[in-house]
Amino acid sequence: MHVPQYHKKPGWQRFLVGIFFGALISYWVVLFMYGDMYESLLKEYSKVENKLHDAEKRISVLEEDNEDLNKKSNQKITIEEIDLEILNAKDLKIDILLQDQLERLVKEELEDIIGIDIQTIAASDSLIVSSIENKNFKVDDFTYSFEIKRLVIATTVKIVVHANLSDSV
Repeated sequence: MHVPQYHKKPGWQRFLVGIFFGALISYWVVLFMYGDMYESLLKEYSKVENKLHDAEKRISVLEEDNEDLNKKSNQKITIEEIDLEILNAKDLKIDILLQDQLERLVKEELEDIIGIDIQTIAASDSLIVSSIENKNFKVDDFTYSFEIKRLVIATTVKIVVHANLSDSV
């Protein structure tokens, strides 16, 4: 059996060269398309990875904030300060020194509520009212009684009173 000599026939030579160059061109086209597709996939992967990283950071920050809020919500809010305001201090001609002494006496009467949580104090606000209104406060030669006009219970208990001069000794 004899194999024909294709290298001597120009038709076959052109056909084989055409197949060779066609294979090279098609390989380069496929390689270019694969590279282009791979590049776009890498860009998309990079964007998704950045979004995921940002989302993980955001989640970790939110979890820390949530833990802080849980800790803060478990802590009870307590009374820190008592503030007293006498409405008719000018009418009774109470000077600043006397007013400070009266405020100190009332604050001493209520100093036990400092450090107690607000809910407990709010439930027993009538005790605060009765302890101030039912007691006479003596400064110098005068005795004062108070009538509570407004009571605000927060971290600072604000008491607005109307002073009455009970009697002179």
